[in-house]
Amino acid sequence: MGRDAAPKLIGILAGMGPRSTAPFVDLVVDECQRQYGARDDLDFAPMLIYSLPTPFYIDRPIDHAALEATIRAGLRKLEDSGVAFIAMPCNSAHIYFERLAPSIHVPLLNMVDVALGALPAAARSVALLATRPTLESRLYQDALDRAGLRVLAGETWQARVDELILAIKTSAERAAAISLWQALVADLESDGADTLLLACTDLNAVSATGGTRLALVDATRCLAEAVVGQWLQIEGKEPALTTKMPRHQEIE
Repeated sequence: MGRDAAPKLIGILAGMGPRSTAPFVDLVVDECQRQYGARDDLDFAPMLIYSLPTPFYIDRPIDHAALEATIRAGLRKLEDSGVAFIAMPCNSAHIYFERLAPSIHVPLLNMVDVALGALPAAARSVALLATRPTLESRLYQDALDRAGLRVLAGETWQARVDELILAIKTSAERAAAISLWQALVADLESDGADTLLLACTDLNAVSATGGTRLALVDATRCLAEAVVGQWLQIEGKEPALTTKMPRHQEIE
């Protein structure tokens, strides 16, 4: 990468939840290596990361006004710090996307759009794994319905997803969460799912541990890919992909 001019600064509004911040930054670093062969420290895209605690609780209703106001303040803090654009690695935060994006004067990437765009062409039955607020907002289901896809989502599945997310958030010990994850994936596969759509950043803590051949579309990974692509575009540089990454993965 050229080193004569200071590169543009990526803004990342993270912390939703707190354990999702570091995995997302790692994914962006991976994408720098994959998309343009970053090697030396100065090759990597500069990021300003704001890990913002928000009034989100797994076991009580959301105060939407308070949560939206907190996220908007975080976006403006990043904007005031001189970032060129912002990514929010949190699906639930995108419930407010249509109001948040016009509230700042730099681009705000849309995590939902990039994830939906990554669904494999062969997908027919999609298991949606998300927080309850994301599920209830229908951020994903409406688009999946329009595409004619069967969506596996509902109270039976959601109660198990809630239990899994709570296990991830409340314990540093991963064994219980991994067991819950693997059982959930096995049952979804038995129910006919061919694709898992991960629409919760917390699930990155366990999603690499499954044992299934289902296609996995991870909204977090999709957003990381879009972040580096956007950065290359505003830097006026063409990506030189060093490895090929499918638009979806299989869980090994």
